[in-house]
Amino acid sequence: MAESPAKALRRILDSPGVHLGPSCFNALSAKLVERAGFDYCFTSGFSISAARLGLPDVGLISFGEMMDQGRQIIQAVSIPIIADGDNGYGNAMNVKRTVREAIRAGYAGIFLEDQVSPKACGHTRGRKVVPRDEAVMRIKAAIDARKESGSDIVIVARTDSRQAISFDESLWRSQAFADVGADVLLIDALASREEMKAFCEIAPSVPKMANLLEGGGKTPILNPTELEDLGFKIAAYPLSLMAVSIRAMQNALTTIKGGQIPSHESIPSFEEIKDIVGFNSYYEEEKRYATNTDKVSSQNVYLQFG
Repeated sequence: MAESPAKALRRILDSPGVHLGPSCFNALSAKLVERAGFDYCFTSGFSISAARLGLPDVGLISFGEMMDQGRQIIQAVSIPIIADGDNGYGNAMNVKRTVREAIRAGYAGIFLEDQVSPKACGHTRGRKVVPRDEAVMRIKAAIDARKESGSDIVIVARTDSRQAISFDESLWRSQAFADVGADVLLIDALASREEMKAFCEIAPSVPKMANLLEGGGKTPILNPTELEDLGFKIAAYPLSLMAVSIRAMQNALTTIKGGQIPSHESIPSFEEIKDIVGFNSYYEEEKRYATNTDKVSSQNVYLQFG
């Protein structure tokens, strides 16, 4: 029997070292993550909102749109995917539904935050969080939804209170999340190596996640050895794939507008593109269902054009 996505993710969490996870935003980017040899990846609400709607991650994208995008991503790969569950799209009851739908979609894990609605993107201004008791109840509701579904989906409890209130508040909330059974803890927008170290020292038995916003975020971008030494177990790179895609498209459009095409060094060959999106595997599988008519047609095409 195949290993469930959640079990695969838990195996990663139980294995030595720190595990790096790029964030994808559609099926193709997820396939590239898998082809690159990563054991798992995250979805990024920032990047999905940008790619699907062309809009900022400020609570405009809906629960249904995020779940639809997630199902397409999950179906495209075999590695476990951790969902960006935002703030659960409402109160504790909304959180329960969000977790149940994430389980049905096939997610291995989901991270849930304590922001108000509408939410703000991490590392940006205007973040506000719900009161302590409501924040804890959201995580308890997520864990209840998992139990009631007979699932082992990994619950990542995220607090945005470091930026909204204080670092001490974020430590209190993280400990409270651990006390009600969160599987992984995340404080967003930690501002120094010292804060990262202090975070890893609370609830020592619960794995810690680092959210390393590229290109100007508030959290120091440490290398894997440094992250492991501090005590982190997983690390997300939320914008790398979206950011390089934007720059590559801008450069290509400038080149085309100038009457040329992008250089061979800057783009994969057509054969490579076909392989990445699955033409070759499709052709191999198609052979299993070939009929005599198909074979005769192929021979005629070869004789005519070969």
